[in-house]
Amino acid sequence: MADTPHDPQMPESSTPTPDAAARPAPAAPGSRRAAREAAARAAAAGAASHPVDPAAAHPATAASTPAAPAPDAGAASRPAAATRPAPQNPHRADPPTRAFDFSAEAPAPRSYAAQDAPAMARESYHAALATAERPVEDDAFAQLLSGEDHAVDDVQWITPQPPRKRRRWIGWTITLAVIVALVLGGVWVWNTYTPQLKNLFGTAAPADYPAGKAHGEAIVTVNSGDIPSTISSTLYKAGVTKSSNVFYQMLLDTGQNPTFYPGVYKLQKEMTAKAALSAMADSKNRLDHSVVLPEGLTQSQILQRVSTGLNIKLADLQAAVKNPKDYGVDAPSLEGWLFPALYTFNPGTSAHDVIKTMVDRMKQELSDAGVAAPDQQKILTIASIVQREARQAQDFPKVARVIDNRLAQGMKLQMDSTAQYGYGSLHNGTASSSSAALNDPNPWNTYVHTGLPKGPISSPGAAAIAAALNPAAGNWLYFVTVNMNTGQTVFSSNYADHQKAISQMQAWCKANPNSGC
Repeated sequence: MADTPHDPQMPESSTPTPDAAARPAPAAPGSRRAAREAAARAAAAGAASHPVDPAAAHPATAASTPAAPAPDAGAASRPAAATRPAPQNPHRADPPTRAFDFSAEAPAPRSYAAQDAPAMARESYHAALATAERPVEDDAFAQLLSGEDHAVDDVQWITPQPPRKRRRWIGWTITLAVIVALVLGGVWVWNTYTPQLKNLFGTAAPADYPAGKAHGEAIVTVNSGDIPSTISSTLYKAGVTKSSNVFYQMLLDTGQNPTFYPGVYKLQKEMTAKAALSAMADSKNRLDHSVVLPEGLTQSQILQRVSTGLNIKLADLQAAVKNPKDYGVDAPSLEGWLFPALYTFNPGTSAHDVIKTMVDRMKQELSDAGVAAPDQQKILTIASIVQREARQAQDFPKVARVIDNRLAQGMKLQMDSTAQYGYGSLHNGTASSSSAALNDPNPWNTYVHTGLPKGPISSPGAAAIAAALNPAAGNWLYFVTVNMNTGQTVFSSNYADHQKAISQMQAWCKANPNSGC
């Protein structure tokens, strides 16, 4: 049995009276405890004046519910609790006290249904101990230490919140996304609507120079592969146009798609976009010259075109091609070594430099195709025949195969292009060769001589060179073009079939006179 605490001022032999031991210390005025005690005293007084049999009032629960403790006999004689003073803060109300008493007739709260009676029986004892051991200085703190139950309606449920770090990270992410969206939107609006806004408020500068203001001289270079937008920027950098895109925008607005040739143009400063376009279209404003050399031309034809296109004396060009060794070519002539392409040269370029540029280009093509130096002259010779004989690029490998097959069997090539080259007629607008050309003993005439001609008969392009290196598979020995308009060609492996193809060609030529037969 636990020791009962005693008052140090009381003699040890003295025993406290039951009332003194059971009665708790007076409650603080205005506290919840004081309110409950006052309610209990009022209930006890009412019960004394109007006794009620619990079994009669609640017959169903009389047997199972323990009897309530007897009311304190001295409670009626105790003075009533002092009235609780009004709160100092009018905006804050005390929590409400329970609306029921603790008499035997009052129903207990649901949460205390099973424990209320024993708790009330022990309340006096524990309250006395708590009062004797420590003074009550704070009403709320005293209630906590005395074990008194708190009102259910004082509880506040708190909604669980996500961790603060996670909320902070989400907030930063949303803020950053909003900032990025605003920046991107602002850039788009600026790029899209700035010209319109400037025009609307009258702050935009004129996009083009006014007509009639052009002056001075501006040199503009157009390189191969330049597109209109690039040329527009070039004109602006040279001081010709007012902005980098006004020339290109003018082309878009007017629906024009002109061809710009590489070269150096002499224009003026501060020109309108339309004036700049007109000046570039005028050949008089070009300070350099370009020349286009198609595939299949002979050296003589090439020199004539270069002389006309670049304004170089023909005699200077003819002198420049006399010695192939000057360009590292081990061949009797530069026939076949001048690569066909579009060439652009600056003003004052010499005839030697022009020829060297063309020869170097052919060397590069042969090197890229994997042709060894000792084989270059032979490959160019075969490719030059293919270039002149075939009408369609798809037939290039087949013509190369016919050449290889006839050479392998020791047959004469009998190619009209070789006879005409050596004779100097070069078809003269017809596919058929004259009897004089076919019988001329020049070293290029394959109707007279077996094997390849002395050298190339034209300047072949890249496709003909590739065909000479990789002939198509087949046993053809003959071919003839049967339609001069479409270039349709029939290949045969025997002479009888070849004669049938010749008859087909003759029938077409008869039906189509003046068609180059």
